Amino acid sequence: MSPRTLDELVKVLGQLRLIDSEVLLRTAGELPIGSPADLLVTVLENRHLLTPYQSERLRKGESDGLVLGGYKLQYRNASGSFARVFRACGVDDNKMVGLKVLRDRWANDPDMVRLFHREGDIGQKLKHPNIVPVYGAFVQGAYHYIAMEFVEGGNLRDFVKIRGRLAAEEACRYSLDMAQALEYALHLGVTHRDLKMTNVLMSSSGVSRLIDFGLAADDKLLSRLGTSDLQQAVEYTTLERGSGAPTNDPRSDLFFLGVILYELLSGEPPYQRTRDREERKRFSRYRDVRPITSVESSVPRRVASIVDRLLRINPQERHQSAAELAADLRGALSDMGHSVSAETNGDAAATIMCVEDRPQQQDLLRQYLSKHGFRVVLINDVERAMGRLKQQPPACVLLMAESIGDRAADDFHRVLSLGRGKFVSAVLVLGTDQAHLQSASVNDNPLGKVLQQPVTLRDVRSAIRGGLDVRARYVKHTP
Repeated sequence: MSPRTLDELVKVLGQLRLIDSEVLLRTAGELPIGSPADLLVTVLENRHLLTPYQSERLRKGESDGLVLGGYKLQYRNASGSFARVFRACGVDDNKMVGLKVLRDRWANDPDMVRLFHREGDIGQKLKHPNIVPVYGAFVQGAYHYIAMEFVEGGNLRDFVKIRGRLAAEEACRYSLDMAQALEYALHLGVTHRDLKMTNVLMSSSGVSRLIDFGLAADDKLLSRLGTSDLQQAVEYTTLERGSGAPTNDPRSDLFFLGVILYELLSGEPPYQRTRDREERKRFSRYRDVRPITSVESSVPRRVASIVDRLLRINPQERHQSAAELAADLRGALSDMGHSVSAETNGDAAATIMCVEDRPQQQDLLRQYLSKHGFRVVLINDVERAMGRLKQQPPACVLLMAESIGDRAADDFHRVLSLGRGKFVSAVLVLGTDQAHLQSASVNDNPLGKVLQQPVTLRDVRSAIRGGLDVRARYVKHTP
């Protein structure tokens, strides 16, 4: 039941540790005596102390499961018939994680629980730069969940919706990341069996990383899942049966990597997406794929050859291993004049480190700046940002003073000082009530820019771009 009184709600929130106890008590104390519990929820949400997801759950009286394993659920990122994925953060350390939570309908089904924990166990064994780290599968009361690293950049399908068709060099780099992950996993006896664009996450530094290994399970068990979770398993099975390949053939993963690469290069999949299971079971769907050059003639010949080979129906005619594919992709990248180990330093791919701890503002910054071609790293703690600045300096640091507080002016100077040798630019955005920090923020470093709210996201982007232009001139004239 939903807490009926203010005191009941304060007690529930205190037990959950969703909010710092001092902040909670102070906020509740500001409300008139006898205020309804819902008013406190509204105030806490308006002050960004509760997310809309948390507020909705509390209003429905669904507080159970809002905190799992010391992590408070903030937003629902994805949802399928088998599980839901949430962004969560640590109660004690604010560490961001992804939590995959088994749906209630399967929580009492031993076979489905076993399949879910199997996925977590497999993921925990895989430790590779192109695989999202899994911390383990756990149980808390009626809840089964998998904890994993939270990846800021979203999945590859969302990335492509924003960016559109990719240049051949970029598409090959992401595909090389995937091939390296598959090669590593196969050495441990693991195939993916669910390779699709939504299972490829994009890090803020432009690296593709695979998630959700472990669907190489009993077909009868998988057939009990709903459509959205079964689709890719049906495609794998149809491909293998139609082509005469053995079940759980590693070359099947390579075929579906080819499907992804095809779409990255052309902007459209090699065959139409459908939720119709019978259509997915039609073998001709995978056999009758148009050559990539008939859809996008600008694809370099060697890259087109890689795609066409990956999509051969006869598995003997495909690359025979992920290692062989990786070598071919490296060769194609070399032909295009790209060193695989080199970073892209152009402004369009510049890394912007944003210091902001409010989830809604984080999402706005991520979506807007990513849309305009930047790599976005979001950090909610200033000291962590300073540590990263020393180890992996970005092109620009964006400091949101409303989130940081009045120390933001000092932190602005620290960023410019620490980043001086690397020509790191900085933008400080002061809140509407922080005009008193203007004078304290004055700095003669041309790489620094101070804005005062109200400002638009376009204003912020213009300030970032201005700093990057100055940075580019410095880098150009530095021996």
